[in-house]
Amino acid sequence: MADSSFDIVSKVERQEVDNALNQAGREISQRYDFKNVGASIAWSGEKIEMRANSEERVKAILDVFESKLVKRGISLKALDAGEPQASGKEYKIFASLQEGISQENAKKVAKIIRDEGPKGVKAQVQGEELRVSSKSRDDLQAVIALLKGKDLDFAIQFVNYR
Repeated sequence: MADSSFDIVSKVERQEVDNALNQAGREISQRYDFKNVGASIAWSGEKIEMRANSEERVKAILDVFESKLVKRGISLKALDAGEPQASGKEYKIFASLQEGISQENAKKVAKIIRDEGPKGVKAQVQGEELRVSSKSRDDLQAVIALLKGKDLDFAIQFVNYR
């Protein structure tokens, strides 16, 4: 019988992020505490730019955006938000989305699977993803449960389960 396998990836659905950004923008334009403070949130190239006239307001915009991401099922571990920066009379926060599993993070996950996972489970690094294979599907599900229980510092999804 052939081995069963699945891939561990770190991807963010751009459309969902776009929807969360639009929802946050609508809420910011309607909320009373954001009136007349130059509050805005928008794409700036590949980054998301948040602006307001004070550091507290720009942090509140980030808070609104994070709540919209959570509602849309996007892990906040994929969002890399910088510190508020003063730019003239306004403050800005730039946030970027992290996609793909770096080589060192892939090695960490493979080590966790090797050390704590069931015997006979193999993990191979393939570019920005990790393929996990085993003869037993139960072992694969045990690996998924193990990784979901770990507090990794990056977002992971499990795809191509076959």
